[in-house]
Amino acid sequence: MSERNPKSDRSGIQVISRAASILRVLKDAQPGMSLGKIAEQAGLPRSTVQRITSALAAENFVIADIQGGGLRLGPELSSLAGAAQYNIVEHCRLLLTELTQKTGETTDLAVMRGIGMVFLDQVPGTHRLTTVSKVGEVFPLTTTANGKACLALMDQDEAVKLIRNEWDRNGVEQDLTQLLDQLQDVRRTGLAYDLDEHASGVSAIGFAFHDWAGDLHAISIPVPSTRFADQRQTIEEALIDTSNNIQRTFD
Repeated sequence: MSERNPKSDRSGIQVISRAASILRVLKDAQPGMSLGKIAEQAGLPRSTVQRITSALAAENFVIADIQGGGLRLGPELSSLAGAAQYNIVEHCRLLLTELTQKTGETTDLAVMRGIGMVFLDQVPGTHRLTTVSKVGEVFPLTTTANGKACLALMDQDEAVKLIRNEWDRNGVEQDLTQLLDQLQDVRRTGLAYDLDEHASGVSAIGFAFHDWAGDLHAISIPVPSTRFADQRQTIEEALIDTSNNIQRTFD
């Protein structure tokens, strides 16, 4: 058996790292981006970008943008993203079920997508009066427990951009400092709260986490506000236990 070449191993790891940097740059590019611009934002030589993007294009990870020119992410990445999404739903389903069994309340799984939280899965509660959302429904970031939990895990400058964007779109005037203070509390405690903010009569608690691909997800428990005070401690303890479990999985 031939010996492994450490220099070759390091070179291969470097190529993977550079390819990942290029893909991250293209993730935020609309429309396509030129090789020169990619090189500038990724901090790589143009010749290196050209070589790596040619290899990525051969696998359909990047494609030429027909309308704007340059390169953009290709369809093969969508396929991988779809598979990853399925896996995260499958992985979290048991955790959602356990949370509902512990609390009797509905438990939700959502993913941050652009400017909102998209519901991926839900386990209905066992009480006669429960809160239910449709899978695929998009909820805002600044008035929901799952949205605030995800914002708290982001770089603050990026979070502020999303907050201002949501408020501007909806004609909302609120105190940014107050919300940033809330996000600081979320970082400290690990839990975010929606106290009748998104929908009258419904409160919620949630936490956020990064999956294997680095995407932000959140698990939350919405509760009719009439029994929120009685259920609060039980829900908080159950969510903290689940958060610790998930962190061990994805760390």
